[in-house]
Amino acid sequence: MLRLACLAVLVWTAAAWSETLVAARTIRSQAILGPGDVAVIDKSVPGALTDAAEVVGLEARVVLYAGRPIRPGDVGPAAIVERNQIVTLIYRQGALSILADARALGRAGVGDAVRVMNLASRSTVTGIVRGDGTVTVGGPDRSGMTMGALQ
Repeated sequence: MLRLACLAVLVWTAAAWSETLVAARTIRSQAILGPGDVAVIDKSVPGALTDAAEVVGLEARVVLYAGRPIRPGDVGPAAIVERNQIVTLIYRQGALSILADARALGRAGVGDAVRVMNLASRSTVTGIVRGDGTVTVGGPDRSGMTMGALQ
């Protein structure tokens, strides 16, 4: 009976063992990850990424230290909007579109939320960065949910 229990634990442990993605060297934040920047180790770390193809071409959002696991929040799409950059702010509701110049208050990539300050009214809103570098507030987003303009 004891042998059977030990064998079951051994089989379960082997089945639960998987690979973990780690930084091959220390990588500064805002660097774009290439194939040589990551390595796979035979260790299971909960919450860590496991596939190198998932991160190649993404930007490091934080400093990635050599040998440490890479988690989903540590990487993201490359930023196309930089802090203090002047962007076009677009409000869309139905057929109505209002465009204004705004200053980005942070860095963001496509699909990320970013706070911007409308240069004309000096009000601060949060919008979603689009592929062309514009920031959209109001109206439905891709999921059909309304994007709120936060004060």
